[in-house]
Amino acid sequence: MIEIKNQTKERAILVSVRTKDISKETAEEHINELEELAITAGADAIMKVMQDRHAVDVAYYIGKGKAEEIKQLIEMNDIQIIICDDDLTAVQARNLEKIFERKVIDRSGLILDIFASRAKTKEAKTQVELAQLQYMLPRLTRAWTHLSKQFGGIGTKGPGETQIETDRRMIRTRIAMLKDKLSKIEQQREIQVQKRKETIRVGIAGYTNAGKSTLFNLLTNAGNLAEDKLFATLDSTTRAYQTSSGKDILLSDTVGFIRKLPHHLVASFKSTLNEIRDADIILHVIDSSHQFYEDHLRVVEETLTELDCHKKPIIKVFNKIDLIDDRDKLSFLMNKYPNAVLISAVRGINIPKLNDRIISEIESEFVEEKIKLNITETRTLSFIHKLAEVISVKYSAKFATVHIKTNKENLQKIRKLINEK
Repeated sequence: MIEIKNQTKERAILVSVRTKDISKETAEEHINELEELAITAGADAIMKVMQDRHAVDVAYYIGKGKAEEIKQLIEMNDIQIIICDDDLTAVQARNLEKIFERKVIDRSGLILDIFASRAKTKEAKTQVELAQLQYMLPRLTRAWTHLSKQFGGIGTKGPGETQIETDRRMIRTRIAMLKDKLSKIEQQREIQVQKRKETIRVGIAGYTNAGKSTLFNLLTNAGNLAEDKLFATLDSTTRAYQTSSGKDILLSDTVGFIRKLPHHLVASFKSTLNEIRDADIILHVIDSSHQFYEDHLRVVEETLTELDCHKKPIIKVFNKIDLIDDRDKLSFLMNKYPNAVLISAVRGINIPKLNDRIISEIESEFVEEKIKLNITETRTLSFIHKLAEVISVKYSAKFATVHIKTNKENLQKIRKLINEK
């Protein structure tokens, strides 16, 4: 993966389409978020253009007439890059580039560019390259057009610059190799998980820029990067954390979620997101001061469902309450989400309450039980070791009594296996 560092900011124009099923406020929030993404990528967002349409134009995204209008704005304001708020088809991108005679990227391409600049570990860089190649494959004609014009800057970080003579077969071969590489990384991660399975794992999830890393640093003194930018954290980090009751747990900080997150991107970052999958408890951090916090909350819940994590114990943590002046809003949050915890990670407000809530969840979710097995059932015992902390095993002439501690979900799996025998 190759990164290009820009010496000067690229002047960008942001473009979105508002269809009849999207409110004006929601559409404005979406394009404002796109502006934040553009700034994070290093662009200078000069202006925003929103086109009201019955439906997205299949050939030009915004329609040919609107595209011609934007071309005039591009020339008048010396724009170098056009960023669209939705994923573009190869046809839409090619048609827009013919009109604009400038580089055109979409929301997914912009997110991938940010990921390329933020990836630090071998795993993250591998995942970024895989996602970029999967993104590029159906747009290969467009990629060649970019390269023939020697475009650089935002939207071209990663493998794109070196793929002038690469055909689809070579890209597919590279994708297969990267998938195999990530599979081996996941196997190594699984070994690490098995080694620490006796320790309760808590994963921090949430919308990007909700304050996850700030909370993580506060609880673990990890010193992770915590910026007021989207996707400040890309690589997952795990640290030991001791609750006030003396219980040792492993706390993991992960990449933030965002609306319109491409499915192939979720798939590519599967091994990083496994920190959420492997967690016994999830802290869902929400920026309570954000105007569209409920929309953010819904996006994260949908992504957790996609990751099959929605059945895990989830503690909603409404962060940044120090930025809320309206006491009625705080009362509303407490009434609507009675089991949630309202905190400020920056100012350390209500952190003891969050600590108590974690302890309470641990005590309610993790149970001890003694299971009697025939001593010949070695496979069953091996299965139990994978799903539970084995406190002790006592053998008699024919039986083994296994004292275990695990969460309720895994206990049901163990009981089901034993009952089937």
